[in-house]
Amino acid sequence: MADFKPMQEQYKEDIVPALMREFEYSSVMQVPRLDKIVVNVGLGEALDNAKAIDFAMNDLMAITGQRPVVTRAKKSIASFKLREGRAIGMKVTLRGRRMWDFLSRLIHVALPRTRDFQGVSPDSFDGRGNYTLGLREQLIFPEINYDKIDKVRGMEVTIVTTAETDEEGRRLLSMLGMPFRQLEGVR
Repeated sequence: MADFKPMQEQYKEDIVPALMREFEYSSVMQVPRLDKIVVNVGLGEALDNAKAIDFAMNDLMAITGQRPVVTRAKKSIASFKLREGRAIGMKVTLRGRRMWDFLSRLIHVALPRTRDFQGVSPDSFDGRGNYTLGLREQLIFPEINYDKIDKVRGMEVTIVTTAETDEEGRRLLSMLGMPFRQLEGVR
């Protein structure tokens, strides 16, 4: 345990030089880096249960260490019984130290606690090097007390990088320790 480095130090000291060699960048500024992490929770049940927003806000604050922003409906949709301006979710944008701390806890603590965990999909990139991961329950984070939750909620974690291609983004995240599952017949 003596050689443990915080993830941000590991990125600067080990990963940047390795990516420069691998992709033959001419400048350190070309090396992909993490820009931000956005954690998003959809709250469809908030239309029926007003307390759902409070519970979800407390959970998201415990997980990220930052107060979430409530997202509201942009237009009314009658078939969903939705009115413009109603709260339908919340999101947190993490940057800097909180982003690195969250990513470290996600990779090393939360994901391994997922039931039947086989690794995350290596195909969830958007074409520009950004990765989105869907989590089925907030209970995989140790900050959440099982007795204090009202309902199991999923969330979406989007890791925004400065990578220009999915290959560069995938390599950056795998070097940071993201547990991508191996596809059959590949590599």
